[in-house]
Amino acid sequence: MGFKGTKAEKKLNYDKKMCEMLEEYSKVLVCAADNVGSKQMQSIRKGLRPDSMVLMGKNTMMKRTIRMFSERSGSTDWLNLIPYLGNVGLIFTKGDLKEVREEIGKYKVGAPARVGLVAPIDVVVPPGNTGLDPSQTSFFQVLNIPTKINKGTVEIIAPVELIHKGEKVGSSEAALLAKLGIRPFSYGLVIQNVYDSGSVFDPAVLDLTEEDLMGKFASGVSMVAALSLGLDYPTLAAAPHMFANAFKNVVAIALETEYSFPEADKVKEYLKDPSKFAVAAAPVAASSEAPAAAAAPAEEKKPEPEEESDEDMGFSLFD
Repeated sequence: MGFKGTKAEKKLNYDKKMCEMLEEYSKVLVCAADNVGSKQMQSIRKGLRPDSMVLMGKNTMMKRTIRMFSERSGSTDWLNLIPYLGNVGLIFTKGDLKEVREEIGKYKVGAPARVGLVAPIDVVVPPGNTGLDPSQTSFFQVLNIPTKINKGTVEIIAPVELIHKGEKVGSSEAALLAKLGIRPFSYGLVIQNVYDSGSVFDPAVLDLTEEDLMGKFASGVSMVAALSLGLDYPTLAAAPHMFANAFKNVVAIALETEYSFPEADKVKEYLKDPSKFAVAAAPVAASSEAPAAAAAPAEEKKPEPEEESDEDMGFSLFD
């Protein structure tokens, strides 16, 4: 049961409850609750317990409570959430954000197309038998849906885009979808933003895997290295390439002059006698061929069995 009391007492109770959550939790999902019924919301609250708590309320009260809590605690982390508080609800959680989001998605329910609603998706009426008698063809004619009469019932010939995303549902469209028993929309809590320890980000970030992060990091390092090399500006990412290029330059100078050092001596020896390349590569080739040679005996051709004679079969092929 909800708290009963005066308006001022309700505000004080709400402020106290939200402050307790701000102190206890560090992660929040900011959700829109458009077209979500009370029974559906009750199921969501029950399904998210005990690790998560749902808090609904006016955005002005939420902002006021966050500001007061920040002043009392001296922490400014929660202030980053204020710009994202509109007509939304907050889900405070101690669990994994991705798992909580998946749990919320389980409570979406189908809904009919009511007159005046803005369609969140395109609505397509599929072809096929509608089961309606021929007297109902007026609905289809008004909406320019091609039909034919088949075995005493109305049949839709081709798929038709009845409502486009972003358009308002009209009375004719709503009536037709109701007659066809089509519930095109589904509603539930829609996560708009995610708060975690002072940072606010898009919920799409929750879909990133470790492989995605490593790939983006590697791409960023490559770009930094390329930029550093182009500007001749030393950075940690470009250092290995710079050392490699410097070594090549030093070896090139050693080859053109009498100055030398151990690494350059090896290069000079190879250039004087290219056959040493083959000698150096031979052990590598031998090591790679060894497993193949070891596997060869196992693949020896097995002797084919001798063909059985006619007498061995117990009868003669020819009489």
